[in-house]
Amino acid sequence: MSKDQFFGHIQELPPDVVFITKTMYDNDKSPNKVDLGIGAYRDDNGKPLVLDIVRKVEKEIAQQGYSKEYLGIAGDQTFVKQAETLVYGKCRPLDDGRVAGVQALSGTGALRVLTAFLKVAYPNATVWVPNPTWSNHSTIIAHSNLKEAKYRYWHQETRSLNFKGLLEDLSKAKENDVVLLHACAHNPTGVDPKLDQWEQIANVCRQKKLIPFFDIAYQGFASGDLDKDAAAVRLFVNKGFELLCAQSFAKNLGLYSERIGCASIICDTIEAKKAVQSQINLIVRAMYSNPPSHGAYIVTKILTDENNRQQWIKEMKGMADRIIKMRSLLRSRLEDLKTPGTWKHITDQIGMFCFTGLTSEQCEMLMNKHHIYLLKSGRISMAGVNTKNVDYIASAFYDVVKNHSPKAKL
Repeated sequence: MSKDQFFGHIQELPPDVVFITKTMYDNDKSPNKVDLGIGAYRDDNGKPLVLDIVRKVEKEIAQQGYSKEYLGIAGDQTFVKQAETLVYGKCRPLDDGRVAGVQALSGTGALRVLTAFLKVAYPNATVWVPNPTWSNHSTIIAHSNLKEAKYRYWHQETRSLNFKGLLEDLSKAKENDVVLLHACAHNPTGVDPKLDQWEQIANVCRQKKLIPFFDIAYQGFASGDLDKDAAAVRLFVNKGFELLCAQSFAKNLGLYSERIGCASIICDTIEAKKAVQSQINLIVRAMYSNPPSHGAYIVTKILTDENNRQQWIKEMKGMADRIIKMRSLLRSRLEDLKTPGTWKHITDQIGMFCFTGLTSEQCEMLMNKHHIYLLKSGRISMAGVNTKNVDYIASAFYDVVKNHSPKAKL
């Protein structure tokens, strides 16, 4: 019997683009190497940061001596309620008890649970995602056996939101289709609709009877203001929409490895909420049974104590402000060098990522010649830019734009 009888037919898939870029960076021996690929915060010395408030509450958790018993299927319920209140604010659905929710394995786990629920609730629905979007969205949708369609989002020539194309494409969606919306700090472009544009998106969803599905991975981390970054979600809530929401605390609390998030669904009635809750509980039970506790305890201790909460907000704003400062600094350096093209989109965008507009050939040259690692789509993590490397990055950008891609229209 051949040892390949059972698995010899399996096709090897290409590696994840983000993590292979990180591996390339790790293997590079150049002292000048720069990592602009990974979506994780770095301080001005290029080092990972654990927030002081996280260290503080971790010590308190250790002193209190929590057991290692299983959490319930839906996770820590105090955490779930606090997470829902954080994103939705004070609202009628929460007051009425019409929000179903579970603790999830960060934003990715929340998306996976919610897409699995959509397969149960609307098995023939199409999920409309922005073009471009976070690459893992398509993988998650496919693994939930849902159909995907794309709506226009990025306008390459103007480096801005293609709002006209967005509305035109969503108007083609059919009743009960799902619209995936980045609540703030769109990944990868960093371009968000303005509030009046969100109003128009909500109107299309209402007219076409589409189901809004928010992915909010950067609340507070984008602008430094928790309420401002949740404004789009709350607009839909206040208009009476039933909707889905995937939350992550990886970025805004730096809890990347804790995998702490929340999946929630606003329902129209308490009866519907009970039914939905039973369905997502069953999905969790079959998928991973119940979530880990440590991250939930950290978030809960921060959100339920006003002093802890205010310290978090201060530190979170510090992270957001540093990234905003690096946007201004990188743009000014590029303009000082008279780098061909316009670079105002760097400061027009918001959040961790910047969609530079560089071609894939220019991105390859940045990696091969200058040891600057980024995605070939031209997306960079602004968290990787700091006062020590911004001049080097700007000079490298200038080189590849001016000298290595004469056909590129920048």
